[in-house]
Amino acid sequence: MQVPLLDLKAQFATIEDEIMDAVACVLKSQVCIGGPNVTELERAVAAKYGCAFAVAMSSGTDALLSTMMALQIGPGDEVITTPFTFFATVGCIARLGATPVFVDIDRRTYNLDPALLHDAVTSKTRAIVPVHLFGQMADMDPILAIAEEHGLAVVEDAAQAIGATYKGRSAGAIGTAGCFSFFPSKNLGAAGDGGMVVTNDPALHRRLVTLRNHGAQSKYFHHYVGGNFRLDAIQAAILLVKLRRLDWWHDARRRNAAYYNARFGGSHIGVPYIAANACSIYNQYVVRLKNRDELLDWLKAKQIGCEIYYPLPMHLQPCFAYLGIRNGCFPEAEAAAQEVLALPVYPELSADMLAYVADSVLAWMPSAIAATAN
Repeated sequence: MQVPLLDLKAQFATIEDEIMDAVACVLKSQVCIGGPNVTELERAVAAKYGCAFAVAMSSGTDALLSTMMALQIGPGDEVITTPFTFFATVGCIARLGATPVFVDIDRRTYNLDPALLHDAVTSKTRAIVPVHLFGQMADMDPILAIAEEHGLAVVEDAAQAIGATYKGRSAGAIGTAGCFSFFPSKNLGAAGDGGMVVTNDPALHRRLVTLRNHGAQSKYFHHYVGGNFRLDAIQAAILLVKLRRLDWWHDARRRNAAYYNARFGGSHIGVPYIAANACSIYNQYVVRLKNRDELLDWLKAKQIGCEIYYPLPMHLQPCFAYLGIRNGCFPEAEAAAQEVLALPVYPELSADMLAYVADSVLAWMPSAIAATAN
């Protein structure tokens, strides 16, 4: 049996007619930039997740970048974040000339460890960027408390967490701003790049709307140096179709995760830890084990899709060598990079496919234990 890590064709088959109709309507209207679909998507996302404002963006990366631009973060500033994340989180800080300052992760959740935050704050710190990794929100209350104490912005990198909650509050709606990604592999994915910023700050909202259109409030009159950060109308139309099904897709991922948890219980496979105050959307289902690479090779031989998120922490990336951070400085992030593996968890997995994945993992376990004993 073949089980891909993600099967977007299977998802598309369930909504093909609606998607094609939505795209056709945009093409017939020839309103391809902005327009009613973008406005409706912004309204729907803001309302669904308890935010006053939403600004559709060209990508999750541009959502992060434009938010930091709107906060006027630049050279001489420091921004605290996690070293265990996708590149865009840290790349956007560096692109603005600011200095990324890393705080190690909580071993259980893989999210930024708030207990380490206070010592990372300096007089140059402007913002904290917690990342809600793998679909589970970071521990936000202590992060917000430290931010308030020092007058810092909190930019939630919620690229993997739209619809996740922390103490009943939605990802993106808790900090100064929240940034979503609509990359095709996300739980809410476009047919290309897309993103969104949500906020409850009207002044920040106005600045973001201006920045995404080259800093112009009216045509040819530019108040800021912005960029072309606009979301295409076709992508907005597709996302509106998918948004109506998102809660069901989240529930299906949680059911699949619960199945794996039950099957792997009592084994040496470390299943995802979800905090009692959090509700994950399982953008990834990530297991943990010491001899991860052996299981990776075994599953690939069984034609089961799996992926390492992420094999090299940000502080060890060649492009950030100028920061002078050595191996060993963030041991939890470094250990996670050596031990985590994502398994298929998407909603369209059949019972047979789920069983095949679990059976294959468990079949590998006896040989792995024997090899370790020897």
